[in-house]
Amino acid sequence: MNATVAGLTWRSLVGRRRAVLLVVLPVVLIGLSVLVRLVSGESPDNAADLLGSFSLGFLIPLLCLIAGTGAIGPEIDDGSIVYLMAKPLNRYGIAVSKWVVAFAVIVLFGVLPTLVAGFIMNGTADDIATGYAAGALLAGAAYVTVFLLLAVVTRNAVVIGLLYALVWEAAVGGYVPGARALSIQQWALTVTRAMIKTDEGDYGIGSAVALPTGVTLLAVVTVAGLAYTGYRLRSIRITGDE
Repeated sequence: MNATVAGLTWRSLVGRRRAVLLVVLPVVLIGLSVLVRLVSGESPDNAADLLGSFSLGFLIPLLCLIAGTGAIGPEIDDGSIVYLMAKPLNRYGIAVSKWVVAFAVIVLFGVLPTLVAGFIMNGTADDIATGYAAGALLAGAAYVTVFLLLAVVTRNAVVIGLLYALVWEAAVGGYVPGARALSIQQWALTVTRAMIKTDEGDYGIGSAVALPTGVTLLAVVTVAGLAYTGYRLRSIRITGDE
């Protein structure tokens, strides 16, 4: 990891207009959790519904799209990455540095708000807050890797990422039986479900894969995707079509 690259990436992500979305989305989650608590009191079912649908199903993928593509996409688009590539820096080190910063953004603006929202709605009961936070953490690592890789291999990373997050993950991967097994969200839910401790059911938390399979797939996507990102950076073309 290169501290200089990480610092530049951090300033790029939190110092531009995209930072507004990074703040607004978790604020909306916290606001909704407060409203749910005021209306229905402490409710594990409502907590699981909101964290599953809004946080893991919408907030985390969208934040990862913003952070993952924003970590390197603008540099490729405006050609300024040529100055970075001209320096004697390991391409894998560049990829890891940008991934670490993007993932830190997800932890700060996605995972921690998920944990806080869970505590607001249900306290520490049944480990619902920590279960969904753990799921968000692992899903965030995989999502960021996918979107960072997309930003390197195509100039249409944002469009493709939106289609992936909204169509595949939210629609196809959430409801089509065969496709559910290929959904990052479903893999992360295996961790959430395993961490929740209750004798009153699973609060509707289901997953298409078993826990070992889900954790393994999340790890493979994260590690292999990051490695391939570094590989593609070695031969990236600054001008012309990818």
